[in-house]
Amino acid sequence: MDRESLKKNLIKVVKEKSLITGVQRVLTSGRTSSYYIDAKMTTLDPHGASLTARLILDMLKPYDIDAIGGYTLGADPIVSAVAALSADTERPLPAFIVRKEPKKHGERKMIEGPFQKGWKVVVVDDVVTTASSTLKACQAVEEEGGEVVLALTLVDRLEGGRENLEKKGYKFVSLLTRDDLLKSD
Repeated sequence: MDRESLKKNLIKVVKEKSLITGVQRVLTSGRTSSYYIDAKMTTLDPHGASLTARLILDMLKPYDIDAIGGYTLGADPIVSAVAALSADTERPLPAFIVRKEPKKHGERKMIEGPFQKGWKVVVVDDVVTTASSTLKACQAVEEEGGEVVLALTLVDRLEGGRENLEKKGYKFVSLLTRDDLLKSD
């Protein structure tokens, strides 16, 4: 399936499984919105996870990266699906997860998984509003000696996240935007 077909199918799945309209919701950013995207209903669905991972792998082809990761919990199902599907490609990508706080025992890690200093990585999130979670993940990667080549999200709500990431020097792409989801078919 080509990129446009993957995107079209992913829009359909996100609309069916994750988009909630007509009810005011409070977002992680603290803002209120008349629509809500419960992206985990897509990224934890077999078909949704597969479409998301396949589209990400296609979008990552031009980038020189060593791993894919992001801030827990939004990134967890995405990076796991991408890592699993990448095993059957010429470029398998290990996944890592950035914790909300360092583990209090054992290695006291902030990043879980086979992350290595010096790696070039893509940092992902499920939904970006202001990008605060994505920025925390990028900072953690850099503090551990990694290089963020790209920040990527499943859905960009078009509410300043892109600008916040780019202001910090990160290249940013989204699989979908709010406009893809809220326009009528």
